[in-house]
Formats: sequence, structure tokens, C-alpha cells
Amino acid sequence: MNTINITWHGHACYTVEHGGYIIALDPYDDTTPGYNPLCLTAHKTLCSHSHHDHSHVQAVCMPLCEIPCPFEIETVATYHDDAQGAKRGENTVHILKAAGMKIVHLGDLGHPLTDEQAQAIGNPDVLIAPVGGFYTIDALQADQVARQLGAKIVIPMHYRSDSFGYDKIARVEDFTALRDDVITADTNTLTLSPDTPAGTVVLKYLGE
Repeated sequence: MNTINITWHGHACYTVEHGGYIIALDPYDDTTPGYNPLCLTAHKTLCSHSHHDHSHVQAVCMPLCEIPCPFEIETVATYHDDAQGAKRGENTVHILKAAGMKIVHLGDLGHPLTDEQAQAIGNPDVLIAPVGGFYTIDALQADQVARQLGAKIVIPMHYRSDSFGYDKIARVEDFTALRDDVITADTNTLTLSPDTPAGTVVLKYLGE
């Protein structure tokens, strides 16, 4: 089937599934405020950087049956801050391609993209972007990055609510106020196909 399932597990953690093959991105540990402990199954785990709330690979189990990876995986080197890594180190942007579609997970991007970085990333069908500020780009910068990349669908991450997220980061509403195409989902999964309409999709944390 020509679809990709993108599921938000909280904070910056997602699984991306196509044809039964699952990739986990940025699993968080049990100290990440407001989120339930993770227990995921995935064939591959990718981490944008080594901080505890993005690299808890122990929360991901391998499935019993290994299958070929249908994804083409690319990376673009960036920084976790606006000082070329001097404050928080490096950050890796992950680009997943399958079924003629491209999904980009920005990790903890901490600065506007250069023209060269934007060109390397290209135009995503789905851009998963941090919007909370302080540790990452903020709402305004995330909106600018999304427009710079020409993203068809934007999924915000790395923000707080009344029940989850770090106190120092902003709420998702700071980002959605800048967008005129907001879709508030009643689930934590987006099923992506070539026919999926454009929009800013706020997935629901289900407290797994």
C-alpha cells in the first residue's frame, strides 16, 4: 500500500512505518516531564543527538522478524544552538524517503537553516519541527523554516501543554497562531499518502 504511518509518542519521539518496517526517531527517557515511559518496537532507531530526552534507545525493542528496509535515509548536519554547537553541540536532521514521499525530522534544530542546508534537505511532504524555543528554534523560526523548505505538511513537536513538556519551552499555540491551515487531530497517527491534503497537523498525545 502506498502509505506511510507517522505516529507521535510524545516530545520529539516518532515512529515512521511503511510496508511493516518501522523506524523510531528520538526516543526519550523516563525523566522527560509529563510523558509516560516508552516501550516501542522498531527495526531501526535514529537519534538527532545524544541528550537523554532524544537518545533513550533502551526503550526500543527489535521485532522478532527482520525485513528489508524500504526507506532511503539521508542526514544533514546542523547544530543544537545558534552558536555552531558551542552551547549544546551538534544536531542531525533525518530525511526518510519511501513510496515517492519524503519525511524530515528536524530533531533539536537550534538555528535557522542556511541556504545550503535547506537545499540539502529539499521539499518535504512532511516536516516534523520543534516549535517550543529555548532549547530549539521557536515558533516564528519554525514557521520560517517550514516556508523556506516548502513543506506540504508540518507536524509541530517539542512543546509543552498543561500536562507535559519542559516548563522553559512554549506551547504549541504560539506556532499554530502563525499558520492558517491548522488541523487538530484526535489521534497520534497521520497516515500519509500522495493524496493527503496540505496543512499544519497537531497530533494528539495519547499517553501511551
